[in-house]
Amino acid sequence: MCNQPVSYKTRASGATTRQTPPHPLHVRENDVTTLENRTAATAPVAPGPLEFAARWRALPVILSAMFMAMFDWFVVNVAASSLEHDLHAGESALELIVGGYGFAYASGLITGGRLGDLHGHRRLFVIGMLAFTVASLLCGLAPNAWALVAFRVLQGGTAALMVPQMLALINTLFPPHERPRAMAAFGATIGIGAVSGQVLGGVLLDADLFGWGWRTIFYINVPIGLVAAALAARWLPRHELTHRPKLDPIGALGISAALALLLVPITLGRPEGWPMWTWVSMLASIPVLLLTLRYENRLTERGGEPVLDTAMVRERGFSLGLVIAGGYLTFFAGFMLCLTLMLQNGLGLSPLTAGLAFAPLGLCFAGSSFFLAPRVAARIGNRVMVVGTLTSLTGLALTLAVLFTLGNNVSVLALVPGMMIVGTGNGLTIPSVVGAVLSSGIPARQAGMAAGVLTTSQQFGNAIGATVLGVIFFSALGAHHGTGGYVTAMEMAALGGAAVLVVVLAAALALPKAATAR
Repeated sequence: MCNQPVSYKTRASGATTRQTPPHPLHVRENDVTTLENRTAATAPVAPGPLEFAARWRALPVILSAMFMAMFDWFVVNVAASSLEHDLHAGESALELIVGGYGFAYASGLITGGRLGDLHGHRRLFVIGMLAFTVASLLCGLAPNAWALVAFRVLQGGTAALMVPQMLALINTLFPPHERPRAMAAFGATIGIGAVSGQVLGGVLLDADLFGWGWRTIFYINVPIGLVAAALAARWLPRHELTHRPKLDPIGALGISAALALLLVPITLGRPEGWPMWTWVSMLASIPVLLLTLRYENRLTERGGEPVLDTAMVRERGFSLGLVIAGGYLTFFAGFMLCLTLMLQNGLGLSPLTAGLAFAPLGLCFAGSSFFLAPRVAARIGNRVMVVGTLTSLTGLALTLAVLFTLGNNVSVLALVPGMMIVGTGNGLTIPSVVGAVLSSGIPARQAGMAAGVLTTSQQFGNAIGATVLGVIFFSALGAHHGTGGYVTAMEMAALGGAAVLVVVLAAALALPKAATAR
């Protein structure tokens, strides 16, 4: 794609022809007319870079999808006690209110990304944003706990429509030299959204606007979603298609079913005492996934349009990027959950105070994502992920040292420095891995699919992290519910998180040199 479309050269004559510049929100034409362009006339026309001001104006609208998705993932943790009191939600219902959103979100991301490739990223973004807004309104209107469970599953499914389009739009609308800054903003949005779920959720519950109580955390999405959808429809370029796209319903259903068979028992296993059906479900996910992948391979060989291109996943740089992305979110989600439990239940902080304790971490996450990561990546390429992981390990080691040293006398202020270093490492790594994965030779026509696979690995990591580190935490806690018991449980969970980061570090070091150079 060109950035200065005022003149074009033809290969035959080399002559330059002056043309009127296209409207800044229209798709650009290629600089050079080639035989390949003419023979590919039936292929989808991908959106090209907008004018400089237009694309940076559109970026906050695009990133609003990530903010809302992350906010709604974490905000329910703060409202758990209110839901238990107002809706008489039991432990299983609470787990589903939190986890139902997660597994519907993760299960639908690959399909959502592929739908964007086929029907247009702008169109699916607007549809997904409007659907998410409606689902949020229904969550706020839920009359009982099980209705809220159903609406949360719907909300997660609609999030899976809009989020992959966001990454695909960034990857296709921004030229390569500006993409690191856009991806840095994306990384900052992950941290801001997650921490805002903790902080803003506590503020909204404490304020109790209009007497709405916990319902406010869902109602706040309605005006944001309506404005974002309207601006996206106005500012984003249209994705024109010249042929009728085909969907792969068997692949979409198979992948979603495999992920659901794994994520549902992970979500419900601990509160239900890990009954037999949870183990059967997790084992059943393996043959379902293998059969689906085999079908996708055969569909590709027959010239079809699979929902998941397995050759893309087998590419070394892409697959290692998925390990880094999923592993990092496994650590981050588990660390946030366990630290929240220790602050509220172990140190006796209110939801608002505990949420505010995460603000320094969020600021460091956002600052290192937007200001530090692009500069470091410009010097050392993808090795920035090695630096980021080592930084997070340093912060985790400092947190462990504080816990071991102070024990029952630990305070929030003593924990903040380690949390800030962890946030800085997260901000260096998460946007960098996203940029590396989506820039590892992925064709524009598969940008949505790649974004769906990447985001699925991240949200799968979220679910696994909250469960695995949560199990370590509660196992270490046992019946010792005093401050000392929670400190010990946090120590064990932090050691588990460190083990996950070691795996991430190994994957970052194993990235091929070609990927690092890019």
